[in-house]
Amino acid sequence: MIRARHALILAAGLFLAATTRDRFDTWIDATILPSLTVETSTLVLDRTGHLLRAYTVADGRWRLPLTVQETDPTFLAMLLAYEDRRFPTHNGIDPAALIRATVQAAWNGNVISGGSTLTMQVARLLEEGTTGKLTGKLRQMRVALALERRLTKDEILTLYLHLAPYGGNVEGLRAATRTWFGKDPTRLTPAQAALLIALPQSPERRRPDRAPDAAAAGRDRVLARAVAAGILSQDQAEAAKREAIPTARQPFPAHAPHLSDESILTNSAKSVHRLCIEESLQIALETLAADTLRGMGDRVQIAIVAADHTTGEILASVGSAAFQADARAGFVDMTRALRSPGSTLKPMVYALAFDAGLAHPETLIEDRPVRFGTYAPQNFDRQFHGTIRMRDALQQSLNIPVVELLDALGPERLLTALDQSTVRYRLPAGKPGLAIGLGGIGVTLQDMVGLYATIANGGISRPLRWQDCAETGTERRVISAASAWQVTDILTGLAPPAGAPANRLAYKTGTSYGHRDAWAIGFDGRHVIGIWLGRPDGTPVPGAFGADLAAPVLFQAFARLKPELTPQPPPPPETLLVANAQLAPPLQRFRSRQAAFAPDADAPTIAFPPQGAELEPLPQGLLARVAGGTAPFSWLIDGQPVATSQTVRETLLPLQSKGFATLSVIDATGRSARTTIRLR
Repeated sequence: MIRARHALILAAGLFLAATTRDRFDTWIDATILPSLTVETSTLVLDRTGHLLRAYTVADGRWRLPLTVQETDPTFLAMLLAYEDRRFPTHNGIDPAALIRATVQAAWNGNVISGGSTLTMQVARLLEEGTTGKLTGKLRQMRVALALERRLTKDEILTLYLHLAPYGGNVEGLRAATRTWFGKDPTRLTPAQAALLIALPQSPERRRPDRAPDAAAAGRDRVLARAVAAGILSQDQAEAAKREAIPTARQPFPAHAPHLSDESILTNSAKSVHRLCIEESLQIALETLAADTLRGMGDRVQIAIVAADHTTGEILASVGSAAFQADARAGFVDMTRALRSPGSTLKPMVYALAFDAGLAHPETLIEDRPVRFGTYAPQNFDRQFHGTIRMRDALQQSLNIPVVELLDALGPERLLTALDQSTVRYRLPAGKPGLAIGLGGIGVTLQDMVGLYATIANGGISRPLRWQDCAETGTERRVISAASAWQVTDILTGLAPPAGAPANRLAYKTGTSYGHRDAWAIGFDGRHVIGIWLGRPDGTPVPGAFGADLAAPVLFQAFARLKPELTPQPPPPPETLLVANAQLAPPLQRFRSRQAAFAPDADAPTIAFPPQGAELEPLPQGLLARVAGGTAPFSWLIDGQPVATSQTVRETLLPLQSKGFATLSVIDATGRSARTTIRLR
């Protein structure tokens, strides 16, 4: 009877325990959990995954994404040894730790160690709760038990790595290592790991920049626990204690800010943006930009674009010297601002002329006064250089020869080449004129770098891109390989700026009207870099010349890109490599579209009296003078011969009647000139 009663009691106890357990399980399963999706900072990475720029989350906190696999294993081992050594096996609550913490508190009269597991800490961080009240602790236990049922251990640990506080607006391990050590948490020293384990316990009281002594004390306690757990040796711990505590926050990377902002704006749903930018080069050119502007006043700005013309990838883009609201308009991306390119379009004009069979690098052209309707171009130095080779005309950046070439080609042909090279441009009102060859058009630095990339790439246009690096744009041949090589060969013959290495960089400078823009664009066998200097508001920069300001920066940029230039390719087989004398007669000397109707260079002209002159009649007649032509000369007045077979260039003409008269002169070859005058 007694045995039956005991059995009944035991069965009732087991039933009650099972019922309680089932109700407990139901209670845990019914737990309403906070959102397990943690918002992390949007990241912009370079081509190899290095961090270029990070953005805070909505509430202004830094919280960078991180996985357990990306975290230093020693940090994880030290974290579990210090915070929750039974984390791999418990179900969210560690009864032994709770009992130990309760006994220590009762014995000492205050809390000696906490009984919270990492899962309970995650529960608190998810709900931004406190541990000061019993109800708060019970809530954490319930949420912790629920978390363990719904997540894996790695997922729980990942939540901790994102949410742990590290002082101020810094949350999560990766944001902390960036803030205090300027690095990612892939590899940490024991001292760094210990400090980052101690900080979340008292993130404000142990902030290294405000309380370095408290931070060091907390770090040392973690190191001691690591030694006791066998993770570190005593010698390693002592060496770690001697490591300095960081005393200032380090800024988060903010490189390529203009492109980063644009990438975010164009695809705001993405949390990670990858650019074609190369971090080390971007940093080097940003530093170069800032250094260049020292001493230039507070309104001059700079922009730099570097690209691999063999792939079309933009490797660095500096839109301003500093991304800030200053007198230089630092928030404006000057790599994509429309500016006048000055003389930097000239190489493409020459390449098109070579392609059209109008000229060859050794073709001779006359640099002399010329007029196209009302347009009379002038050279920058206001001088005329006479007969000159095309090669020399481009190297000296003369204006008159390139305008004559463009007149022969037609401005529309240049615009077509710009379209084929995906150069966006803005024309002045009205029909495009010859002035576009000298910079009378609006283009961007990025597009001009793309245009030079076309020349550098053997005449094939490959659109530049700064994201979607794996994609390739549509290739299009703009000029022949031979013409591209000929222009490249001419540009490599330019003397480098003073103090720059004589490395045969193919480059061209440009200065826009009124000294508003200074340009230099150059390339070698693989890379192309463009430099722009000026004021964003378009006002003149007195004394600014591309050759003086921008060219030295171009050579410095290439020096930061690589120690040696990549050689230019050899000439294509079809390239005509001959001197002027070996050229076909039509290519030996350039003749413009007006040449058929224009007098020969040595044709006779009436030097005196000039056209339209009003003179007083003299008893002995009128002294007339002929220039050019071949003697003997014959003179006519109103079509009637008055002096023939004249071997001298000055002749007295029997002209005394008042009124208008037309004087004509004919040389020995039949060429003639005429002028109309009036005798008063």
